[in-house]
Amino acid sequence: MGAGLANSIRFDPADPRASLAGMPEAPGIFALCAADPAAEPYLSKTPNLRRRLMRFLRGPQAASAPGQSVPPPTRRLQLAHMVDHIEYSVTGSEFESSLCLYEASLRAFGERAQRRLRLRPPVFLRMSVDNPYPRVYVTTKISKTAANALFGPFPSRAAAERFADEMLNLFLLRRCTDDLSPDPAFPGCVYSEMKMCLAPCYKGCSDERYQQESAEVFAFLSTRGASMLARLESERNAASEAMEFERAAAIHQRMQKVQGVAHLASEAVRPLAQLTGILVQPSAEPGHVALFSLRRGVWNGPALYCILGMRLANERSGSSSLFAHPFALEAVPLEGGQPAKDLLASRLEEALTALGQSVSVSSQTLSDHLALFTQWFYRPTVRSSGEIVFAGVDGEVARKPLLRAISRVAARANSANPEELAKPPIQWHA
Repeated sequence: MGAGLANSIRFDPADPRASLAGMPEAPGIFALCAADPAAEPYLSKTPNLRRRLMRFLRGPQAASAPGQSVPPPTRRLQLAHMVDHIEYSVTGSEFESSLCLYEASLRAFGERAQRRLRLRPPVFLRMSVDNPYPRVYVTTKISKTAANALFGPFPSRAAAERFADEMLNLFLLRRCTDDLSPDPAFPGCVYSEMKMCLAPCYKGCSDERYQQESAEVFAFLSTRGASMLARLESERNAASEAMEFERAAAIHQRMQKVQGVAHLASEAVRPLAQLTGILVQPSAEPGHVALFSLRRGVWNGPALYCILGMRLANERSGSSSLFAHPFALEAVPLEGGQPAKDLLASRLEEALTALGQSVSVSSQTLSDHLALFTQWFYRPTVRSSGEIVFAGVDGEVARKPLLRAISRVAARANSANPEELAKPPIQWHA
């Protein structure tokens, strides 16, 4: 059974060095396949294909000292005698390796891929909008039908619970988990006694008042607090204009509290139905970056974007030119004609078109893709690579910020590659 990777080579256990001589010293994923087509492959990823496979497959004779007839004992797993051929794909980044490994594992292992890769289910907040008395709770169960009521992902359950608790302190939404049958004889709970809940359980408010509070909570989650901040800012300005300075000061203090709660949610926390963007990653193809499409939590890609002729950002210059819109040096089409002023924009549209449209996936696959996104987005800064540009409320990714992100990623990739950095700058001539 193969893994369907891009390249395949035969492996000779008697001479592993010769078999692996042509293996690239680059990041990628590989599959060690047996001669039996029914046998499952060994799948993994590595930052250096040749070095990793040499460690796996060099065999006992390679570990022997010169002149030593019997190889020394070793606890290292010996796989050379089991391998018939090797499949591999070269990747340009850790994220691309993870996504390719997941897709290859799906082909090889089916439903067991998630368990073998140890993907941690993504953590979301869900609002039970179908309930007559909605509430907010933490969940790892992803449902495509509830995409508008799922907000996340969060880096962990603890982070989601903290945000939910602090957010609910700003409102009077219920926190109980029961299906309510309002009864005036019901004694209520500690939250109703502390005036932290509207107490719909014993008709402490009208249904219309509770639905209004639910709508405000939903708007807060959808905008990460921006809706509430905009309303408070308007009230504060009105109070100031009316010379009600004490009231304006009280509203300002509440705004600061709301801002503190909003900062507990990262930019990635948004309704699942709006979790859309373009991820820019280094590419294994020289002179390119890789673009990945994230649509409603589902990954697609990569598509290559050519950076030839692009003015790259210089992060070490300390100048404001880092934030300037990237431009291309004058380029003349091969067929002749006028210079292409919008060369970068046209390349970008071609790359985005190549990513295609979103595809329908199962809830389990959606959960796995979200797990890969969470794994990349919440990695420590020193280990992260690439940038993501999220779509706006209209579902479209702004082109100028995306081009700037491409410029920064390409510049960092070039600075990490001394050979590329030593090359003279690309010049276009008429």
